Order: sequence, then C-alpha cells, then structure tokens
Amino acid sequence: MKVLPILSLLPRLPRLPGPRLSTALLGATVLELVVLTGHLAAYPFGLTQERVPQERRTPERPVPGLPTGPPTLPGSPTAERPVVLLHGFIDNRSVFVLLRRALARHGRRHLASLNYSPLTRDLRTAAELLGRHVEEICARTGQREVDIVGHSLGGLIARYYVQRLGGDHRVRTLVTLGTPHGGTAVAPGAGLHPIVRQMRGGSPLIEELRLPAPGCRTRFVSFWSELDQVMVPVGTACVDHPDLDAVNVRVTGIGHLALPVHPAVAAAVREALESQEAREGTAPSTGTSSVA
Repeated sequence: MKVLPILSLLPRLPRLPGPRLSTALLGATVLELVVLTGHLAAYPFGLTQERVPQERRTPERPVPGLPTGPPTLPGSPTAERPVVLLHGFIDNRSVFVLLRRALARHGRRHLASLNYSPLTRDLRTAAELLGRHVEEICARTGQREVDIVGHSLGGLIARYYVQRLGGDHRVRTLVTLGTPHGGTAVAPGAGLHPIVRQMRGGSPLIEELRLPAPGCRTRFVSFWSELDQVMVPVGTACVDHPDLDAVNVRVTGIGHLALPVHPAVAAAVREALESQEAREGTAPSTGTSSVA
C-alpha cells in the first residue's frame, strides 16, 4: 500500500467510539449547513459555462500571473496537465470555487470546469459530453492528457467516460469526492429523475461499471467520508474493482457537501495530482489512506 505523502503530515482525528459518534455527526451536520448556505449564495454565479480563455502569452505581451520563462513543450514529462472539475447532481461549477483557488495558488494554470444540464436524463450522455470537452481542452492546450476532479455524480460520470468510453487514454488521474462508485441507497427523487435511478445500488449502469476493464490506464484516487450521509453505505464511495489502479482515502469529521471545500481535502487533492505515483512509468498501487 502506498500513502500520499501529504496525508501523513495532516492532523488526524482519533477514531470515535460509539457514544461520541453522535457528537461528530452533529459537528459535521452544522458544517454541512454552513457550506450549503455559502454555496447557495455562490450558485447563481456558476450557472453559465465558463468562458474559454482566448488570450495567449507572447514575448512582447506577457499575460499577468503566467511564467515568462522558456515555454514547456506540450506533452513533455514536465508539462502541466490541465485539470477538469466536474460538479455533482443539480449543481454547477461554483462548488469548486475554493478548490480551484487552492490549485491556482499552487501554480495550476490550466483549470477548466464543465456544467452539464440538470435535465440530462442519462449519465452516459453526460460522459460523452465530458469526452468532447476533454478533447477540446487537449486541442487548446496542446497536452495529450488531463486530470479530472469530480464531486459526487461528477465523479461517476468521469469514471464512466474513463472506463467505458476509452477516456483512460486522455485521463491520467481521476480524483473523486464522495462518489457512489458502488451505488447509494440514498437517492431522493429516484422515481422522478432517471439519472438518480442510475446512481442506486444494483442499477444497470452500476453493474456495467463492475464489468472487466483490463488495461485501464487511469489512476483513481477516491475520497470517502465516514460521515457522508448521501453515501449509504459509506463504503460505496470507494473504488473496488480488480482491474483499476486505485487508492481510497478516508476522510474524518466532514460530510458530503464539505468535501470539495475543506482545506485539508484540497491539500490532499493537490498532492494526489502532483504525486509521483500519478506519473507515467510507476507501478500500479492499491490501498487506503486517511485524512482529517
């Protein structure tokens, strides 16, 4: 088992005995309400698709905030892979405001968010849209691969693209945050929205993801929380597939909505994207680690 280096440096909460679990759950619930309030305020600003950057750096006219040294050759080992951020159900790109800021603050220049319509009735359709989005990003940046960070349903869409639509040729690392990889029993409105039914345990789509995936190139890093009330059982947010190169990261003390905004999770996500384990030429790794 290989553990992300930064995880060992983060403060950890002790394992909570039964009587204290309710206290931890109460704290996580309060935090969820705070996050929800903030996200509702930011939600209108993420309704539209983000604008594709048109400006390019030239020696005569540098773009503010971008390096002015010799350019990195596209596709070279030192080239920076673009990061695609994919939101969850009935959400939009505003959920990643803090995570995006954290990645940009540590030097990530190519960050892109995709809004898919809440009226999308098939996860497979959203995965095809993601594939077209990735191809456009690769063409625009000159890179052969991207990394993806998906929250909840967004992670499942990205996994389908990688595992079933050949996206592993484009996606080097897929980070998922509270994603129902094994299907969740909590699916409000399942009778009203087909895509919600697809997230339930035992659905045809979930069973499709259990099919063999030999030679899948993408590395998975899945963050799951013991206090995530949307993932039932909580272990459903772990990647459990014999053909996939996956690390499952246990998060303590926070719930579903806090995963994309918590600073400790953001630091661990950044480490997952920058880790030597996520680069070409390393041996596959499977296992678990934790972050508080």
